[in-house]
Amino acid sequence: MNVKFNQLANAIRFLSIDAVQKANSGHPGMPMGMADVATVLFKYHLRFNPKNPDWINRDRFILSAGHGSMLLYSLLYLCGYESISIDDIKNFRQLNSICAGHPEYKKGTGIETTTGPLGQGLGNAVGMAIAEEILRKKFGSTIVDNKTYVIASDGDLMEGISHETMSLAGHLKLKNLIVFFDNNKISIDGSTSLSVSDNYKKRFEAYGWNFLDINGHNEKQISKAISKASKSNKPTLISCKTIIGFGSPNKSGKASSHGSPLGDEEIALVRKKLKWSDEPFTLDKDILNTWREIGRKGAKLEDKWNLILGKKNSKIQSEIKDVYINSSIKDLENLIKNEKTKYFESKPSMATRQCSSAVIESVSNILPQLIGGSADLSGSNNTKTKNSKIINSKNFDGNYIHYGVREHGMAAVMNGLALYSGFIPYGGTFLIFSDYCKPSIRLSALMGLNVIYIFSHDSIGLGEDGPTHQPIEQLTGLRAIPNLNVFRPADINETLECWQIALKNKNTPSAIALSRQKLPYINPSNSEENKCEKGAYVVKITSHDNKVTLVASGSEVELALNVQTALKQYNIESKVISMPCQELFDKQADSFKKDILDKDSLIVTIEAGSVSSWEKYSGDKGISLGINNFGESAPYKKVYDHFNLSEEKIVTTIQERLRNKNLNLDE
Repeated sequence: MNVKFNQLANAIRFLSIDAVQKANSGHPGMPMGMADVATVLFKYHLRFNPKNPDWINRDRFILSAGHGSMLLYSLLYLCGYESISIDDIKNFRQLNSICAGHPEYKKGTGIETTTGPLGQGLGNAVGMAIAEEILRKKFGSTIVDNKTYVIASDGDLMEGISHETMSLAGHLKLKNLIVFFDNNKISIDGSTSLSVSDNYKKRFEAYGWNFLDINGHNEKQISKAISKASKSNKPTLISCKTIIGFGSPNKSGKASSHGSPLGDEEIALVRKKLKWSDEPFTLDKDILNTWREIGRKGAKLEDKWNLILGKKNSKIQSEIKDVYINSSIKDLENLIKNEKTKYFESKPSMATRQCSSAVIESVSNILPQLIGGSADLSGSNNTKTKNSKIINSKNFDGNYIHYGVREHGMAAVMNGLALYSGFIPYGGTFLIFSDYCKPSIRLSALMGLNVIYIFSHDSIGLGEDGPTHQPIEQLTGLRAIPNLNVFRPADINETLECWQIALKNKNTPSAIALSRQKLPYINPSNSEENKCEKGAYVVKITSHDNKVTLVASGSEVELALNVQTALKQYNIESKVISMPCQELFDKQADSFKKDILDKDSLIVTIEAGSVSSWEKYSGDKGISLGINNFGESAPYKKVYDHFNLSEEKIVTTIQERLRNKNLNLDE
């Protein structure tokens, strides 16, 4: 049987229609509308190998319009990826199914990233395109020469993140990035004319992109546009005029096909109109075999690539297969050990943002996979060091990206860099602006990516910049994200240790909150042990019969030590606990936690921010000192005093509580 193009595309349509109908949930309209574009891409242009989904030189296919997930699952099944069976398709949107409501990244499956929050896939794609440029510069175009393709919806292009990342992509002239815009003029609420009147051509040309306008249901136009985009010296947006719900007699071109099952009666009409006689979840063997042949072409492409790679020297062969993954952890640990010894001897007083910069400068010498950057605050958050080599449109032989004032875009791009293979991206801004990064940070955690967020100016210690720039609730908000380690180091030693943990945690992103003001060296002893690995440790104890346990993080550890000294003058024994990472502490054995948090003493937590993440440690009978309203503009020491976070006021608060006859610490 000579299988026609429309039959291949219809296989996508009906798998999608049937899966959504069986689940009684999902978005059939987009897969039906973009099936022709996807078929052309996979049949004629996309380099991929279902037998090795992680082939480094594969083209990346990103479904930024993640609500149309059945388009992706259908393609993966049809092309022969072992990750998705017909039973998985039948279990669309069901518990433990790989065919989740929106694509969820899992290595080795063909699902390149987690999408659904619109615009995120676009940002990830920019990161992947940058990664490709970096590796192509390093290894040559015969070894690395792949493209990143994206399907984006009108919703993706409405989101602010699209402006941030598309602008950056144009600035960097990412010629290997091709975006298909599903220009169907329909959103959930109805026509996009309700809210959008953009001139997309002018918009993308202003970014420095090519703009191509085609009929998204015309096989030849689609293929010609992809070929043209592939030869361009800048990124390309292909505006695909499509009909949402293509083939549906009563719902095509309407919002009713966007986010709801078509219904049995309408599906029967679609089958009739598109001349599809197969029962739900069944495919004509010739159609399926033709799709499988499309998938099998990839093995031949990889074989040819392996022959080219085989002619390169052993160093290149080793590096390209692992893309730096095998960089020596032993080298890292030796470096951290030597740095800790150096600083123990000099005991410097430093802002932890400066400490972090020193760590970056040291580790970048042995970890070439580090790719740094900042959202226009390089000098303030100290992310750029003398080892930083700037990446620009003319030279990708570098390790540092100027993201501009694009915090959200930066975070999404970093996810793309991490997803590409082996890179460990870090990027900086002020802690207050972590709010602008939050959706992408959440996805870092959801995907389990080794991404490092550097957040300086971490408290009211920011001082004169005032409440707009002083973070209050941000640390608590970050700590609420599952699978995210939030570090707040108190000195250079803790900064070294927190960075060490962050670099080694391959499946957990990290947020490192850093001070603007100088902090003293507090490390009590020079030890190879990483004290921060358990989340908390004893800095200083005046007596084992202590009545007060002071628990603090970051800059407030210094304050806790000063309070301890003052309490001693009143014959009140205490111990000071530094807790740089609540998440790691909470994972420890109960015996360790009981030893750290002495319940027979008055537990006092101190942090210049919201107390809500600390009350679980202080309990009903303890004290959580912090700030539950916005900050103030003034020199930072006066701001601390204003919020009762001075040494004198904390001592008074503790004394009053200890004098409280109703306090029974033995209960």
